[in-house]
Amino acid sequence: MRIQNWSKVGALVVGIALTLPACTTIDAYTREEQVSHAQRQAVIGAAAGAAVGLITGDDSMERKKRALVGAGLGALAGAGVGTYMDRQEAKLRAELERTGVSVTRNGDNITLNMPGNITFATNSADLNANFYDVLNSVSMVLAEFDKTVIEVAGHTDSTGSADYNMQLSQRRAASVVAYLGTRSVRPDRMIPIGAGMGHPIAPNDTVEGRQQNRRVELTLVPLTLES
Repeated sequence: MRIQNWSKVGALVVGIALTLPACTTIDAYTREEQVSHAQRQAVIGAAAGAAVGLITGDDSMERKKRALVGAGLGALAGAGVGTYMDRQEAKLRAELERTGVSVTRNGDNITLNMPGNITFATNSADLNANFYDVLNSVSMVLAEFDKTVIEVAGHTDSTGSADYNMQLSQRRAASVVAYLGTRSVRPDRMIPIGAGMGHPIAPNDTVEGRQQNRRVELTLVPLTLES
C-alpha cells in the first residue's frame, strides 16, 4: 500500500516541479550545482501539504522588518538587494563548504538546511557537539551581513505525537536562536518557529529519512520595506 501511495505522489510531482520557480543549490560535498531542494523534494512537500518557502507569515515578516528599521538598521532597496544577498550567499558557501549544510538561493532569500546528523539527536533540543562549529561559521556571516531577517525553523521526524513534536521543534529553534545570540547576532533579527513534523523533506520510514527531517532551516530574508 505504501509503494502504491508513493507512486501516485511521484506522478503528481512531475506537474508540480514544472510549475516551481527555478532555483539551484550547491552540494556541500561535491560542489556541483543541483536542482533546488524544493524541486527535488516536491514529492514530500506535496504529500505533507507543506508550504513552499517561509513558514513565517507575510504580516509577521513585515512587522519584524519595520521594527528593525525603527531600531536603526537601514533597509535595502533596488538593485542593492540582489547584490547584497549575492555577497552574503558567496560568503556562506565558502564558510559552509563540506560541512553537510546546503545553501539554497530562491529569489532574494537564502536557506541553510542543517540536517539531523549535524543538529540534534532524536528527542533532544540540545545542540550536538559538532553543531557549534557550523553555527559559529554561520554567525560570523550573519553578523557581517546584518540587513537580513532570519527565520529559524525547527523540524522533527514523525516519531511521537504531533503535539510533542511541535513543542520539540519550538525548543530546537529556541536553542539555535539562543546560541546565535551569544555570537553577535542580534536576537531581534531572528524569528524562531516550530514546524513540528508537518514539513518533511524525506520519507519518515527509514533512519536516513528521519535524520533528514530532524533538521533546522535558517532562511535569510533581505531587510526591505514594502512601499
